[in-house]
Amino acid sequence: MLCRNRPVGVCSWSLQTDVAGVARAMQELGLEHVNLGVRAAVEDGSGAVLEAMKAQSWTITSTMIDFPQEDYSSLEAIKVTGGVVPDDYWEQNRELFVGAAKVTAELGVRYLGMHAGFVDESDPAYAAKVHERICTLADAAKDNGLMLLLETGQETAAELKAFLEKLGHEAVGVNFDPANMILYDKGDPVEAVRVLSSWIRHVHVKDATRTKEPGTWGAEVPWGTGEVGVDRFLAVLDEVGFTGAMAIEREAGDNRLGDIKLAIDRLAAAG
Repeated sequence: MLCRNRPVGVCSWSLQTDVAGVARAMQELGLEHVNLGVRAAVEDGSGAVLEAMKAQSWTITSTMIDFPQEDYSSLEAIKVTGGVVPDDYWEQNRELFVGAAKVTAELGVRYLGMHAGFVDESDPAYAAKVHERICTLADAAKDNGLMLLLETGQETAAELKAFLEKLGHEAVGVNFDPANMILYDKGDPVEAVRVLSSWIRHVHVKDATRTKEPGTWGAEVPWGTGEVGVDRFLAVLDEVGFTGAMAIEREAGDNRLGDIKLAIDRLAAAG
């Protein structure tokens, strides 16, 4: 499926199933592209999960690695546990990322995405730690012929742009998630695309409504029912010349497959 000449796929973790289940769901959805979570392949010592991934006829637009300690129960919890931030998990997460980079390269995929954790330049020691760790992971990505994509949302677009400019690493780009900008209350996603356009390599299709209580989560909602705005979001992707893949992500609700089908229909109607 294409939307304005961009491939449209689905995030495998949204389907909450194994490799074979993802493949069946994609067939039902009429999709050929997938943003593929690879932690199961990294942690599987037998190699069976990776072989199952290789056996599929899908096109992988990007892989994704998450970390076991991440706690999304509240904004405060994820600030402490997210990405590369927690010291107690850094070594195991570095090894997990290196394994994900090797799996991604073996799958013949160019991009590997992750949440870095909160980028916070107000604390020099914290900022230096995050910079050093992201550089370490970016070096591992580069060594495997990949680009590391940092997912948006946990900071404003201006803050992430400053971080990326300071980092100055050729193997670091952005996976842009418009809903995360709203869920974390970090600004207008359309304007954020303009700010970050030079780094955006991959996009998530996800919608949300902004919180009315500062310091708490917004709410993820089906695509086209929140505050992103289907037409204005697709228009700004056109404006900045984005030609990469778009992966539908749904991480809430009781009818994920139905909500993904709804997103497909709305993207098809939009272009």
